[in-house]
Amino acid sequence: MELVRLDRAVLRALADGDLATAEAGAPVPLSPYLAGEECRWVWSIRAAQVLVDPPSLDWITRVVWDPARRLAVGKAGFHGPPDAAGMVEVGYSIDPAHRRQGYARAALRAMLARAAAEPAVATVRASIAPDNVVSRDLVLGEGFVEVGEQVDEEDGLEIVYEVAAGTHLG
Repeated sequence: MELVRLDRAVLRALADGDLATAEAGAPVPLSPYLAGEECRWVWSIRAAQVLVDPPSLDWITRVVWDPARRLAVGKAGFHGPPDAAGMVEVGYSIDPAHRRQGYARAALRAMLARAAAEPAVATVRASIAPDNVVSRDLVLGEGFVEVGEQVDEEDGLEIVYEVAAGTHLG
């Protein structure tokens, strides 16, 4: 499993739901899921983000790519570079057709490894809806602990989990 970086033009095309244009500029073949309704809002946020903060492109959402199957199976990445306190927040979503195959765990572990390798990162955060038991169990299994809750304007109530960067034993 690899996390494949996309450029600003591909992010914009995905945000617009334009799979053909996105695929023309992407380094790997994409899937209809990535240009679909469930993913478009994330691409829209990230496309706007890199206009304001071009270096954030190195941190944000990428394609979860299975090189053995030559298949894009989802998206995963950080919400942005580390903040002033050294916190990065992870986000991930796997195409329903490819869930329960270890891709989310592999993507999360890749993000944890990236965070551990970056001196500016102290903490990795995941914010998860209370009814998303699968994601909750995933982060708990990777060493995250519940630290509180927040209300996200898009997603509503979320439980906040954190782990210190570099402490993941995987």
